Amino acid sequence: MAKKTFTENKNFYRTAVILIVLIRLILNAVVPLMDQTEARYGEIARIMAETDNWVTPQIDYGFPFWAKPPLSTWLSAASIKIFGVNEFAVRFPSFIISFLILLLLKPFAREKGLSVWLAAFVLFTIPEFLLHIGVVSTDMSLAICITLMMIAFWNAIHKKAIYWQYLFFVAIGLGLLAKGPIVLILTVPPIFVWTLWFKQWQLLWKNFQWLIGIVTIAVIALPWYYWAEQRTPGFLDYFFVGEHFKRFFDSSWKGDKYGFPKQQPLGIIWIFLFGLAFPWIYTVTGKLWKNRRILTNNSWVAFLLLWLVWTPMFFTVSKSLIHTYIMPVMPPLALLTLYYWQEIKREKPLIRIALIVPALSFVLAILAFIPGVYQNNSNTDKYILQHSDKSLPLYFLGDKSYSSRFYSNGKVKSIDKATLQQRLNSGEQFEVIIPKKAEFKIGTDDNSKLIQQAEGRKNLLYRTVALMD
Repeated sequence: MAKKTFTENKNFYRTAVILIVLIRLILNAVVPLMDQTEARYGEIARIMAETDNWVTPQIDYGFPFWAKPPLSTWLSAASIKIFGVNEFAVRFPSFIISFLILLLLKPFAREKGLSVWLAAFVLFTIPEFLLHIGVVSTDMSLAICITLMMIAFWNAIHKKAIYWQYLFFVAIGLGLLAKGPIVLILTVPPIFVWTLWFKQWQLLWKNFQWLIGIVTIAVIALPWYYWAEQRTPGFLDYFFVGEHFKRFFDSSWKGDKYGFPKQQPLGIIWIFLFGLAFPWIYTVTGKLWKNRRILTNNSWVAFLLLWLVWTPMFFTVSKSLIHTYIMPVMPPLALLTLYYWQEIKREKPLIRIALIVPALSFVLAILAFIPGVYQNNSNTDKYILQHSDKSLPLYFLGDKSYSSRFYSNGKVKSIDKATLQQRLNSGEQFEVIIPKKAEFKIGTDDNSKLIQQAEGRKNLLYRTVALMD
C-alpha cells in the first residue's frame, strides 16, 4: 500500500487549522487598533457600550455615525460589555462569524466526501478571509448575511426543510442591519440569473412564503431604520442616497461626513480579488475555464460562479472602493475549491503556497513580543498612551485620532494651537498629543514648557513642565 502524502492526511489539515486559529487569536489580542478605519469602528463600539445608546452609533459623543447600520457595532459593543475595552473584545465577533460561515460550508464539503478540516483550511488560508477573522469592520457581518442568504436559497430550492426559506428572509433582514440595501444588490442579480438560466421560477414561487418573508424582513430591519431617523433626522437621505449611490458612482462626491472619496482606477476590484484570494482563485479559475461546457447543466457550479463573479462585476464601474468589498465572495470561492478538490493534481505546491500568509501571520505574532517593533512602526496612539498619567487632562493638537479616543476611553479632547498656548501660559498641568508634522509649528517658548513622555510613529506625547517641578 502506497504511503499517504501529507495532503491526504486529515491530521495535517486539523493541525494546520488549529495553529492558524491560535495565531489569529494571538494577533487579535496583541495587535493594536490602527488609525483610521479599524480604530474608528472600535471607538464607535466603545462609545455605544459606554453610553448604552444602542439606536444611534456615534463617531464621537453626540455625533451620529450615519455611514453604516449598527449590526457589527452591536456585536462589538456587546463583546466589550463582556470582555472590557480592548482589541480582543472588539475583534471577537468577527472571529465567531468566521466559524459560522464555516458551519454553513460544512455540509457541502461532506457531500463531496471531504473533511470539515479541509474546508476550514481552504477558507482560513484565503488571505482576505484570514485578515478579516480579526478586523473590526462591517464586512464580516455582511459576509455572513450574504452567505446565509445564498445557501438558504439553494437549500430552500433543493431540500424539503421549510426552515431554510425562513432563514433566507432572516438573512435579508440582518443584511439590511449589517450594511444596508447592498445585501440585496449583491445577491438578487445572481439569484435572478440562475433562476432564469435553470428555469426554476415555479420552485421559486412554490418553495418560498413571500408574504411571510417580507413581513419577517420588515420586523427585523424596519424598526431600527425608523428609530434612527427619529433620533437623528436626515439619516435616511444620507445613508440611502449618499452612501449607496453617490459613494460608488460619483467620485467627486463632497458629502462624505466621515472620510473622503477614495479615487481608484476602474476595475481595481479584480486586482483585489486575484491578489488577496490566492492561490485558490487561480485554481478555481483554471478549473472553471477547463470545464466551462458543464456550466449549462451543472446548476451548483453555475450558482457558485454567479455568486463569485457578480460582486466584482458590480464594483468594476466604481471608483470609490476598498479591498474589503471582495469579502462576500470568499465563501463561494472556498466552495468551488472543495468541489474541484479531487481533480487537483498538484496539491502539495498549492498547499505550500496557501500557507505563505499564515506563516507571515506567525512572524507578525512573534514580532509583537519583541520590544519596540510594534511600538515604533504602528499607526496607533496605544503605546504613547501607556505613558500617560490618567489623573491629568489629555488633549490632542488638531483633530484627535480614533486610536487616541479608544485607548483613552474617550478622555482625549481636541485643542487648537491658540488654546494650547493659553493653557501653557496659565501653568495648568496637563498632557497633550502632538502630531510630528505639527510639532515645529509650536513656538520655542511653548516647547520649553513641555517635556516629551513618549514617541509613536506619527505622534508625540508631552506633559507640562509644571508637573515635573
